[in-house]
Amino acid sequence: MAGIVVGVDGSADSDVALEWAVAEAERWKVPVTAITVAPRMVTIGAGAPMLGPVDQEMLQAMGEAARAAAEKAAVGHEVPINVRAIAGVPAEELLNASVDADMLVVGSRGHGGFARLLLGSVSSQCVHHAGCPVVVIPSRHRGRQRGPAGAEDPTPR
Repeated sequence: MAGIVVGVDGSADSDVALEWAVAEAERWKVPVTAITVAPRMVTIGAGAPMLGPVDQEMLQAMGEAARAAAEKAAVGHEVPINVRAIAGVPAEELLNASVDADMLVVGSRGHGGFARLLLGSVSSQCVHHAGCPVVVIPSRHRGRQRGPAGAEDPTPR
C-alpha cells in the first residue's frame, strides 16, 4: 500500500490529519489510504488475551463517516483516496498498514483516553513502532496561542 496512510477516527484531530495527508499526497503525487478501525474489545480468557467480536453496524457507520471525511478533505485536490474500514486494535492495524506505506499520518489525540495527554496511545505506538516515517499532526485545540510579547491570544487554533 504505497502512498500515505492516515488514521481516521472521527475526531477533530483525525480530520486535520486527513486534510494534511491529502494536501501532502497531492504535493508528492501519491494516493491516500484512510483507515478507520472499529475497536475489538480485548478480553482475558483462560490465561491469554483474546479479541472479541466487532459490532458490524458500528463498523459500517465508521466506514461511512470516514468516507464523508475523505470526500470533504478531497475538495479542491486531485488525489485518489481509498477508505478502509476494518475491525481490530487501532494501533496494531495502523502499524500493519505502515509496513508498505511511504508515510503514516495520525492526529495527536483521538476519541479515546485522557484529554490532557499531549500524545495519545495510538499515535505514541505509531511513532515508536511504525515501518515508515510517521507524521503526528498536533491538535488545533491543545491550548491558547501566544500573541505579541507573550500575551495570550484568545483565538483557538
